[in-house]
Amino acid sequence: MGKKILLAGESWMSYTTHVKGFDTFYTSVYETGEKYLKAAMEKGGYEFVFLPNHLAMEEFPFTMEELKEYDLIILSDIGANTLLLPTATFTRSEMRPNRCNLLRDYVLEGGALLMVGGYMTFSGVDGKGKWQDTAVQEVLPVQVLPTDDRMEHCEGVRPVTVQDHPVLKGLDREWPRVLGYNKTILKPEAVEVASVCGDPFIALGEYGKGRSAAFTTDCAPHWAPPEFCEWKGYDILFQNLARWLMREE
Repeated sequence: MGKKILLAGESWMSYTTHVKGFDTFYTSVYETGEKYLKAAMEKGGYEFVFLPNHLAMEEFPFTMEELKEYDLIILSDIGANTLLLPTATFTRSEMRPNRCNLLRDYVLEGGALLMVGGYMTFSGVDGKGKWQDTAVQEVLPVQVLPTDDRMEHCEGVRPVTVQDHPVLKGLDREWPRVLGYNKTILKPEAVEVASVCGDPFIALGEYGKGRSAAFTTDCAPHWAPPEFCEWKGYDILFQNLARWLMREE
């Protein structure tokens, strides 16, 4: 059986007010952004489990035993509060395990962690991602900023390769453009394999017995436009990252 990957995040709900003169009406929509990443990982032979944001609050593992059912945990466009404030704590003031502490310990004990950029990962929009204030920061290869870290580039910016590494095997030297990313600071012990505008684009680290990676743009629109998501190197890159993180390289 192939190794098992858990993706938490990559979902959102929108509620819109339409004003037409005297009258108004409302529409709502639920959307997800996992399809490109899911397809890449399944093509690589991995079992892929998707846990959208609204379910992650209650269904993301609360124990190390449950976490270790997965060989790789991916956090993408999910804020730390989603894991820090389960319903029992927020509405009933009940104590629950700190899942950010669990994620740190999971990596230290040999697990694999990938953080993918977005409006709610790293520090994110208005700093609401808040990952810099959690134990997860201890096992990330980059330092998360304490303020809104979004770097918006509507003109498109092109990442560049910093050094050869197994996670880049099979990729063209020229990257497709992206429309933004989360600005971070490379940690001294980490390895930067690609950068964008002088900031880390892909950074790797080893912590305890485990490995982690930071991919600072999104895995789906809008920061990752069709030019990036439909690039022939997309599947190769994420499969390479998974292999390196899970020590299959």
